[in-house]
Amino acid sequence: MKILVTGGVGRLGAKVVASLVNKGHHVNIFDLPQTNYRRVENLPNTTVFKGDITSLENLKLACEGVDAVIHLAAILPPYSEKELQRTILVNVTGTTRLLEALELTSSAPLFFSSSVCVYGQTQLEKSPISSSHPLMISDNYSKSKIQAEEAIKGSRIKNSILRLSAIYAAEPFEFPSPVQFKADQRVEFIDQDDVIRAFVAAVEGNFHGSIMNIAGGSSWRMMGENFITGVFEAFGFEGSVDYPSDYGYFDWYDTDKSQQLLEYQKASYSQFKKKLTMIF
Repeated sequence: MKILVTGGVGRLGAKVVASLVNKGHHVNIFDLPQTNYRRVENLPNTTVFKGDITSLENLKLACEGVDAVIHLAAILPPYSEKELQRTILVNVTGTTRLLEALELTSSAPLFFSSSVCVYGQTQLEKSPISSSHPLMISDNYSKSKIQAEEAIKGSRIKNSILRLSAIYAAEPFEFPSPVQFKADQRVEFIDQDDVIRAFVAAVEGNFHGSIMNIAGGSSWRMMGENFITGVFEAFGFEGSVDYPSDYGYFDWYDTDKSQQLLEYQKASYSQFKKKLTMIF
């Protein structure tokens, strides 16, 4: 298959590209001209398209002849909360332009990286949260993802929407201040490797027409303070974080459908911690 990955040079995107290449696919990589392409420069079977996600002409070139598109390009928190106009331009207008480009070229199915942020604050509701849960704007990022989803659902392009929980990679990192969840908040995050598996499986299985939660599974369901404690334990030192005054939008999620279709939940929380331990 020939697969276009937007945002294909980002931390997640580059690893999705590498996984697709390793499985024998040709990948069109689309990202900004000023981006550092070192993550993908040595990968075989790739074609790089440097452009603006809001440019129809740039996107038409990248979409020509592709069999599927993984759309990862977006402005993420905390940057999304600093400038609403820029966030809407990239996350919503960019998605709309991509849909237009596909309609004019390959009509390939779109696999969209959305977020569990679209559910808003759900801590007072019964868990796990289903993909049929009503959508609610809680910040700039959620507003942009909800509007992008609306554009996708209203288009003629076949699609699948993957609503991702927070992604953690087994590498050194610092928690933001404050973190995006309270100490007593239900959280279910996911290992980056499992997210990569989910996107690759979705494309290879041609699972369009679905809206799915993508989260780590039962071993990742815990309270916020337990997650923080476990990570610092894996790092091998005592640490602390600043918690917000109100609940964030993370929770426990119903992933039965996505796991049944994609079989991506391979990295348990204990395995994630073990990988962190091996780093230090």
